Amino acid sequence: MDDKTEKSIVNRLRSAGCVFAEEEAQILISEAHSLDDLNQKVKMRADGLPLEYVIGWAEFCGLRIEVEQGVFVPRKRTEFLVRQAADLSCSGDIVVDLCCGSGAVGAALAATLGGISLYCADIDPVAIRCTRRNVTDFRDYIFEGDLYNALPQSIKGHINLLVANVPYVPTKAIDMLPMEARLYEPKLALDGGDDGLNIQRMVAEEAPYWLAAGGQLLIETSEIQAPQTFEIFTNAGLTTNVVRDLELDATVVIGTNNAFLNDWQQDCDLYLKKYR
Repeated sequence: MDDKTEKSIVNRLRSAGCVFAEEEAQILISEAHSLDDLNQKVKMRADGLPLEYVIGWAEFCGLRIEVEQGVFVPRKRTEFLVRQAADLSCSGDIVVDLCCGSGAVGAALAATLGGISLYCADIDPVAIRCTRRNVTDFRDYIFEGDLYNALPQSIKGHINLLVANVPYVPTKAIDMLPMEARLYEPKLALDGGDDGLNIQRMVAEEAPYWLAAGGQLLIETSEIQAPQTFEIFTNAGLTTNVVRDLELDATVVIGTNNAFLNDWQQDCDLYLKKYR
């Protein structure tokens, strides 16, 4: 590819409003199979289609996550959620990626951690199709359905780590999102209801019944919503804290299932008193 052609592509992308026109031009050139394919990809991008849909993948935690139009594109800030989850996980843990979308979080955790049992679930069949391509080692543990209803009863009360990047954009705020998200990404993956927290409430309320004693729920939220998410977690009986990464503008709320842990501890204490 000569410099003149590359410059022409950059100018076309910049005219279409692409902020990172130079970087995107290089990616499109490297992904094109022919000149005709390149021209088609540049046209799709200039027409507003997100770059990830044009090339068929998104970079996430050093992985190529396959995406297709109609699935939520994983964001850079969600890498903070993965890091927090990885720091809390141990070998042998049962880990669930709820509302998994493309399976990016689950795939990143599987690549980072060794010896976990990973379950992924989403209500959207397009998301499940992508997850099966991205989480190849756990294809038998990928389920389509609505939140916990998708999961097998056999893991209820045994989940060590429950990671949920649920929709948290308030319904009225969707019209203010960048055009790429607003026009091309599924509303199902964005719309969190009137205050953006409807799905968070549903996940947190049932979490204590699905988490093992000491198991933890991690949810990505916005900085402004974090106090409300904190309250949702505590109302569900979880011991809660909030962590934040300023560079990524990422906020994660972590809740620990101490209620069942306390019951277990009480049972142990009674047993010891009885048999001492």
